[in-house]
Amino acid sequence: MGSVTEPVLTYVLIGINVAVALGALMSGASATGSGIGASSLLSDGSVSRFTVDQGDFWRIVTAGFLHSGFLHLLFNMFGLYILGTMLEPAVGRLRFGVIYFVSLLAGSFGALLIEPDAATVGASGAVFGLMGAAVVIMRNRGINPMESGLAVWIGLNLLITFTIPGISIGGHIGGLAGGAVAAALMFDLPDRVRMPRYAPAVLAGAIGVLAFVGSIVVSANTVPT
Repeated sequence: MGSVTEPVLTYVLIGINVAVALGALMSGASATGSGIGASSLLSDGSVSRFTVDQGDFWRIVTAGFLHSGFLHLLFNMFGLYILGTMLEPAVGRLRFGVIYFVSLLAGSFGALLIEPDAATVGASGAVFGLMGAAVVIMRNRGINPMESGLAVWIGLNLLITFTIPGISIGGHIGGLAGGAVAAALMFDLPDRVRMPRYAPAVLAGAIGVLAFVGSIVVSANTVPT
């Protein structure tokens, strides 16, 4: 049995993303990210309002494990590795997993909310959520995020989000907010309110459920363009 300090879930998530990317390449995807439609895996797993309205609810999750090109995958996996190896040993596998999947679902919701006509893929919503969670957890433990360099990293990523075309603004902002809220519920709330041991994680998980339901609601009655 491995050490509890080993970020096993982080490695598993990276492995899944890389394996899916290889599958996408074999199904026709471009390594340079020329478009989602070139790969059957990408086109069948990306999330958009129209596809969710047609009942493809799984896309709200699968989109977070797909990438449009090698650089897209590389940047997201680099962020996941840095944040995961820092956060997972510090907060534990369960809470790290809750933060990751809440952020992923919140990222899908944000993408669908802000970009009604776009098909979206990428783990960046989840990675932005880990950034937001890291800030909340650092502040909770008396660490200044500005001194760690994390706030600067978030700022640079937000700058890129708003200045480079083709990046999902809604996905990034949704993931950032989802991760921050999930972390606040698991780390700040128990300092203020006495509750059962697993209640904070359940409350945080409920944010992911709300994001999933919100994705379905916001996609209802979408007319294809």
